[in-house]
Amino acid sequence: MRVAELAKRAGVAPSAIRFYEKGGILPAPPRLANGYRDYVDADLARLRLVVALRRLGLAPVDAGRVAGLCIGGGEFDHDLMPLVKRQREAVERQRGDLDRLESELTDLELTIEAAGRARRSSEDKPMPADPIRVLFVCTGNSARSQLGEAMLADMGGADFAAFSAGVEPKGVNPFAVRVLGEIGIDWSRATSKSVNDYIGQQFDYVITVCDRARQTCPVFPGQHNSMHWGLDDPAEVEGTDEVKLEAFRRTRTEMAIRLRPFVELARRARREAGTPA
Repeated sequence: MRVAELAKRAGVAPSAIRFYEKGGILPAPPRLANGYRDYVDADLARLRLVVALRRLGLAPVDAGRVAGLCIGGGEFDHDLMPLVKRQREAVERQRGDLDRLESELTDLELTIEAAGRARRSSEDKPMPADPIRVLFVCTGNSARSQLGEAMLADMGGADFAAFSAGVEPKGVNPFAVRVLGEIGIDWSRATSKSVNDYIGQQFDYVITVCDRARQTCPVFPGQHNSMHWGLDDPAEVEGTDEVKLEAFRRTRTEMAIRLRPFVELARRARREAGTPA
């Protein structure tokens, strides 16, 4: 087959094939008497495998090596083992990212649905004087719940009274203070609190932000909405300070994604509840 047909069947541009051949990623095919390249089905299979491996994130040369081993056989290249291991780890990270994205989208969908049930006429009605009380709970009250408390107080203003606590409080993580400072929130005087400090108090919303806290969170009295936002613990990330800082920034972003629609939902619900029947 000619290069145009090979490219069409593999779903790539002819120039990509020439690039792979020039770089030694694909073997150069024999030429016909008229000078045209002559490709066979084995070339198509190898090209398709290279393309698939590239989509998984392998560099062109590494994709060519793996494809050559799979298609051509021969002695196993032990240098490929670390490559395969790294790629598997990358796939696992991507799977985790997709799972988190699905969780965020589910939270957003539920919030939008709940907000839509509130009558739009409530938007023009004043907020009741009492603030909306929200308690964020995680295991150590060092990172995620602290971010939730600080950011809700900043976003919600006087309409909200934000609190946070931990099942096993262990001090505020300095990286949480740093990433809050990056968005203009001074959290340097914050302290960790125990959920036991809030037993007996009433809240409109109790939001757990880790699975462990969800399982061990005590029952709070009165009517309130229990919500769960499963966020990865940035304090568990190992590495340099910059790596840890990026982890806290990601958690800050994930918290903001959930808080923005929540603030609107909670305000609408409060206006609606404060409207005489």
